[in-house]
Amino acid sequence: MTATEILETTNSGVLKDLEPREVFRFFEVITSIPRGSGNEEQVANWIVDFARSCGLEAMKDDLHCVLVRKPGQGGLENAAPLILHGHLDMVCEKAEGVEFDFLNQPLSLVVDGEYISATGTSLGADNGIGVSYILALLESKDIPHPPLEAVLTAMEEKGKVGAGQFDVSQLSGRRMIDFNWITDAEILAGCSGDVTFTVDVPGEFESTPDALTSARSLEVRGLNGGHCEFDIQLERANALQVLARAIHRLAGAHEVRIANPLGGAQNSAIPADASAVIVFNDMDADSVEALIAELDIELKSEYQISDPAIRVELKDARRPDVAFSRAAGLRLMSILRLIPQGVISWNLHVPGRVETSNNVGTVRPTPEGARVMSTVTSALTSRKHELIERVQALVALAGGGVVCELYGLDAPEFPYRPQSQLLATASEAYRDVLGKEPNVEVSQCSLELGMFSRRVPVTDIISIGTELQALHSSAERVNHKSVERVWPLIKTVVSRLG
Repeated sequence: MTATEILETTNSGVLKDLEPREVFRFFEVITSIPRGSGNEEQVANWIVDFARSCGLEAMKDDLHCVLVRKPGQGGLENAAPLILHGHLDMVCEKAEGVEFDFLNQPLSLVVDGEYISATGTSLGADNGIGVSYILALLESKDIPHPPLEAVLTAMEEKGKVGAGQFDVSQLSGRRMIDFNWITDAEILAGCSGDVTFTVDVPGEFESTPDALTSARSLEVRGLNGGHCEFDIQLERANALQVLARAIHRLAGAHEVRIANPLGGAQNSAIPADASAVIVFNDMDADSVEALIAELDIELKSEYQISDPAIRVELKDARRPDVAFSRAAGLRLMSILRLIPQGVISWNLHVPGRVETSNNVGTVRPTPEGARVMSTVTSALTSRKHELIERVQALVALAGGGVVCELYGLDAPEFPYRPQSQLLATASEAYRDVLGKEPNVEVSQCSLELGMFSRRVPVTDIISIGTELQALHSSAERVNHKSVERVWPLIKTVVSRLG
């Protein structure tokens, strides 16, 4: 099927009765195409094909970032170009017990009252709704707007990798509207930056000792998880650190080895689950079960507000032939426990906002051992780097060949600019369309705004958002009434940028 034919199938889709139809028809197509971070090729190809079917200039790069150019229309043909920005990828989370292939399966959409969600999985409204606004503007024939340069980046959720390698020399615009914000109650006019780092821990693999005859899968389940920036101050449990705590407790009492440490969906999501296979002497089985049961009770008390469904449990597992050495296993668990997690400092310039935070996001087995991936977010570049220096000091103390390295883009912050003309135009449009004064937000989150402001350089940037909830989790949802409110606002803003 052609891009246009695929788009027309939404006439009978789940969202067919929702307004604005010109936005939701694109969102329904996007959710039918797998697009986890690093798997954006198919959706990028579809967008390029669609844009070209509309007679627009469209291209994508090797990482599947997309650039579409559209001439101005409605009397704004000679206005200064406007960059529109969103990101193609989504965080792939699924509810406990749900089997889902994010590489191949389309999402299953559900409309419940004012909200759209996906059955058992994250929705990808972050940033699928923003991309849908941009596609609707590119398709439009009657909305006045300046010449448009639509930049849809890849691997944003994985350290802004695509944006870091995007060829910005292709852009002539010096003002930009981003659509990667999460509420319609405000206009975003400033944000933090972030940087992701990895810690590689050698496993020093050895044959599992003959005396250790029993094996169990030690699992941390039931956590809320959430977004590493918007939810980081909620004091939710980190499944990786809970797993490390459990293994340390066991290793303090018994001879234990670990294998196949695994946890977290993505570095930008607070990990909601984690597991590792543990092997131990069969004579210690009752004690191992008692220690885990004791920890489970403690955790339920500690997290009764932020993570009331938390649980640590043991399940049957095949005894591995090879495991981490005792020293290497404890080294990995110590690093997981000691990397700072959560809020590091609060912003004294913007009360109530986090200045610097860190999220220990994933652990994955590697041929050499295991890799930990973590993301630091901060309103100050120097604070980001100071935190990484602390982790590097920790790694140096750990020894054993452990290595800490930066991963992806070191994304700078985008400082608030009160005299922004784009902000003034958007605020006036907000008052006219929505009938109230917008809040102007300077956020603790990290978007790609700072990167564009330094690399292009774009001198004037804002972000317009839609009400999204439970981002980066299987409970993610979008308020379709919010989309209905925001679309007229977007049309009004771009029509006034002469």
